Amino acid sequence: MKKVFSRIKSGLSWLGNNIKKPFSKLANSKAVQGYINSKFRRKWLELWDKSTFWMQIPLALLIIFVMEWLSRHSFGAACGFVIHHTGPYLFNAYCVFVALSIVFLSRRRGWWRVFVTMFFIILGIINSVILLNRVSPFGYTDLYMISDLLTMQDSNYFSAQQAMLAIAALIIYIIIMVIYAKKGPKKQDPKPFWMRLVLVAGLFVSLYPSTILLRNSGIMTSYFGNLAQGYLDYGYLYGFSTSVLDRGMSRPFGYSEAKIDTILENDGAYVQTLQTADGKRPNIVVILLESFYDVSECEFLETSEDPIPFIHSLEKNYSTGHCIVPVVGAGTCNSEFEVLTGLSCNFFGPGEYPQKTILKQVDVESYADVLNQIGYTSHVVHNNGGNFYSRKNAFSQMGFDTFTSKEMLDITEYTPLGNWPTDDILLDATMDAMDSTEGSDFVYTITVEGHGSYPEYVVEEDPEIKVKANGKTEGQNNAWEYYVNRIHNVDDFIKQYIQAFDERGEDTIVIMFGDHLPTMGLTADEVATGDLYKTKYFTWNNFDMPKEDMDLASYQLVSEYLNRLGIHNGNINGYHQTAMAAGKERGTSEYMNDLRMLQYDIMYGNRYTYKDGTAYKPSEIEMGVNDVTIDKAYFFNGKLHIYGDQFSKWSKVYIGDEQISTKYESGQVLTVKASDVHNGDKIKVCQVGSSNTIFRESNEYIVYDPNYVEEEEENEIEDATEDGE
Repeated sequence: MKKVFSRIKSGLSWLGNNIKKPFSKLANSKAVQGYINSKFRRKWLELWDKSTFWMQIPLALLIIFVMEWLSRHSFGAACGFVIHHTGPYLFNAYCVFVALSIVFLSRRRGWWRVFVTMFFIILGIINSVILLNRVSPFGYTDLYMISDLLTMQDSNYFSAQQAMLAIAALIIYIIIMVIYAKKGPKKQDPKPFWMRLVLVAGLFVSLYPSTILLRNSGIMTSYFGNLAQGYLDYGYLYGFSTSVLDRGMSRPFGYSEAKIDTILENDGAYVQTLQTADGKRPNIVVILLESFYDVSECEFLETSEDPIPFIHSLEKNYSTGHCIVPVVGAGTCNSEFEVLTGLSCNFFGPGEYPQKTILKQVDVESYADVLNQIGYTSHVVHNNGGNFYSRKNAFSQMGFDTFTSKEMLDITEYTPLGNWPTDDILLDATMDAMDSTEGSDFVYTITVEGHGSYPEYVVEEDPEIKVKANGKTEGQNNAWEYYVNRIHNVDDFIKQYIQAFDERGEDTIVIMFGDHLPTMGLTADEVATGDLYKTKYFTWNNFDMPKEDMDLASYQLVSEYLNRLGIHNGNINGYHQTAMAAGKERGTSEYMNDLRMLQYDIMYGNRYTYKDGTAYKPSEIEMGVNDVTIDKAYFFNGKLHIYGDQFSKWSKVYIGDEQISTKYESGQVLTVKASDVHNGDKIKVCQVGSSNTIFRESNEYIVYDPNYVEEEEENEIEDATEDGE
């Protein structure tokens, strides 16, 4: 690993030196020096210096326009923002104007002006690039995901070429700024520093009351249910700034131990009641269907046949309804958070992912805890990275027992674009998880096959489902056709999944839900529900649970079905069941105020909810359920061939604590260079996630091949022969 970092460092040093040379020559050239000393430039700078305060107003307006142009990928759309959202546009520009005011504190005003301007432009470029690959704009929480981003090279999000281009551009920018700092002019300001400081401080202080005033007047808002739409309506800079400043939960008015006691007393009929329906404890399976949308609810779409016939058959025979989720187009982990905990993301700041923020610090009560308390074993199965969205940590904080991520799966089948695994790999992984323990199981399964992005060019020449997107462009039609065929495959996966549960012969209920609508630019008037936050959920069971359809918020979904099963323990579970039984309507202040109070107490407050300390603690989560094993190894054709079981593309061979270059051959075979291993070395195979996190280790195996003569020994034999020995 040290060698790798050393090579990267040397490469960057070489790149920096070779970029610096031509820029140094350029800076000292006659043309540049002539411009620096030109009469035109001196007059321009003199005019700018005399009117700096006022001339920064059009500069601020221009910066915001450019940022919006970059973010919307359209000059016309940026003009539309100025015309139709003039108030937010002017406020965003005022924020830039305030930031530019820091130039008055320095003699190098020109340098600082360029620096501040480029800071905002670079922010806009970052958002522009991100929005080419996803619907959710760049927010503060994304800074927590830099490690995830760096591990996604050569994926649909991030390529190695893009990484090098970004590094080169950054180096060029730094060199230009260094040259400007050395060669640029210094301002002799007659006004004393304290006066300039008071001006700048006053401008910054003015931001808070002006923000509150605009929010109270309805021109701005403090919460975006749809992050992407919020950024479009109120401006990218305001949206990003809100994601920086409005994080976590504020203390609710009236928060106290007495208030928490009152809420829990009202839930007393449910809390800590450990019974189940008819004494039975069926398996409970919750499936997140990535970007799932029932396209029969799309107003403009026609398909050659029903792409999800099996799911529609479930809808006819088992309980179903719409699921109201907190996000649109992206933000899977927030729908996941609500479904697994019963808590609401509406109480957090815009664009915040609790799994990347607060769950790094505290544990949280979840349905895994609730079910573990009455004897269930809880599992997560997912065909994506164990560290993505900090899931390993988050699921531990939620109390899950095992987590089988992609690093533990022998994934070989991918979508036609090759960027996401197909979901059929999850079937055996789920059965393995349930077989690994005795008793009832709670399984949370996360699919990825329906994940965007969806190409606007033809990928499959003869797709099974033909699509006609009326009123859309040919590119949009191609994207919809690609998407529809992905959910058609998901429908087939669900059919096989349900059949596997049925064949087990164990009482089981399966709850499937869409985490958000796909990234297709849908508008409310294009969906039958008129609401972009409504996906669908479907259920299946094999013990004759009565069909009862209803719409539910994602934070109510699991609690409602635990209530039907007679499972009432847990504080948040008990709250939802009591509130719904009392006729409180979802989303009303009456319902949400008490939920906010409990949520704040558990995640940020004094935990009055738990009289004797935290009732539910983090788990020592186990990654995977199957042992990774090495059975034998031998040298052949310049390689060490390692045979065993449960290998994957994320399997790496280690000698002690040092990882060596490993080639995946199959789920039973790995190879490494013979020169990297010696007879007598102790090796092991580790399942490795992002940031070189070791999730699971195999048995230790001593390499010994009596028929293998190492290269050094061969040379010694040859030398001895030549010397006549």
